[in-house]
Order: sequence, then structure tokens, then C-alpha cells
Amino acid sequence: MSKHFPGDTAVLLGRSLRHITRSMDTIITTSVMPISFMLLFVFVFGGAIESGSDSYVTYLLPGILLITVASGVSYTAFRLFLDLKSGIFERFQSLPIARSAVLWAHVLTSLVANLISLVIVVLVALLMGFRSGAGVLPWLGVAGILVLFTLALTWLAVIPGLTAKSADGASAFAYPLIFLPFISSAFVPTGTMPGPVRAFAEHQPVTAIVDAIRDLFTRQPLGTDIWVALLWCVGLLIVAYVFAIIIYRRRVS
Repeated sequence: MSKHFPGDTAVLLGRSLRHITRSMDTIITTSVMPISFMLLFVFVFGGAIESGSDSYVTYLLPGILLITVASGVSYTAFRLFLDLKSGIFERFQSLPIARSAVLWAHVLTSLVANLISLVIVVLVALLMGFRSGAGVLPWLGVAGILVLFTLALTWLAVIPGLTAKSADGASAFAYPLIFLPFISSAFVPTGTMPGPVRAFAEHQPVTAIVDAIRDLFTRQPLGTDIWVALLWCVGLLIVAYVFAIIIYRRRVS
């Protein structure tokens, strides 16, 4: 890694963040869909769903937070695709800057934008009745899981951002990620699902992550959920990062 990497990344991060501040509608749009889901499920479907929780919005929120991240990273792929097609990558390569700084700037911008969106969603959930007796450490645990999850999905988003043939193709990869929480414990307990669906729901990453966040919010014993969630997040992050870097080096070589 180049000794200029931190400084180069900071400069390019500032550039990307300025783009975000000039188009706050991106963050608002990212927040609108998960908030709409939350409103729909709490006020329309919530009365008919047996979640085993006194407050359905409290049960629902962890899954909505993951949907928020999945929705947000689609813009990372989109912005990366536009930079690649505009020729800005070639201009950066002609300058004495660290190559990987370009990608890291996009990744860190995604992290900042998604954290803002997550805060907006939590504030709306509070207005809808979400309450948590969790202390500082459990909230830090939730934040840590969401940061890892965001980084993992962002590096995954880098891959279509570098390989897609169109802007729509770059952002479309996020659609399966957005709907994956619907086949998990995010909206209803997995025990209510038919056999094959239940088997998939109980062994996919979203369920472990949702259950770990829910346990932290409600001050329940964590059990193995927290470790399974961390393994999924770290494993996906490593795999996505390796493939993204390989593809990036091939594109700019």
C-alpha cells in the first residue's frame, strides 16, 4: 500500500462527500423505501402478525435497518459506474495517487451516507413507538454489526459497479438483497414458515444478523447469533473485497 494512501483517500473522500451533500435527495430516497415498509407493516399488517413481541415496530426494526443498507449500497454501484464511464478513473491514474484510494473513497462515502440513512430510520421508528432499554454497550454492538454489514455490502456493490454494462445494471444487483430479509426472521418468526422456506430462512445470513441486533435491543442473551452474524459479515466482507480488488486492477491495468 502506498504511503500516500491515507491522504489520497481523504482527498477523494472529500470529493465524493461533496457530491452527496449537493444531492441530499439520494439519502432521502434511500430512507424512503425502508420507512415505507416500516409504516406499512406496523400500521397495516402489524395487528395481524404474531411476532411474540409486545411492540411490533421493535421486532421489525432490525430487518428494516438491513433493508436500508441494501437500498443505500445500490447508489455506490451507480456512482462507481458513472465515474468509470466518465473517464475520471483514467484521469486519476495519470496522477501520482494510490490506485486503491479511488475505491476506498467510494466505500467510505457509502458508509457515511448509509449511517445517516440509518439514523433517519431509527428516528422515525422512535416516533412510531420503538423503545429499547439497551445501554451504551449494546447500542455500540448494534452499530458495529451495521458498520460491518454496510462495508460487506458496499464492497459487494463495487463488483457490479465495475463490471455492469449500464447504469441500471449497476444498481439492479441490490434488488435481491433488499428482498432477502422478507425470507428471514425480520418480519415474522421463522417457525411460522413452511418446511423448505423455514430451512432457508434459518440458515441465511439475514436471520442471524437480525436476531443478534434484536437481542441487543431487547437485552436478551445473545447465544450463538452474534457470532454467526459476525462470521457472515466478516466472511462476506473478505470475499467481496478480494474479488472487487482483482476486478479493479484488471480494469485499470
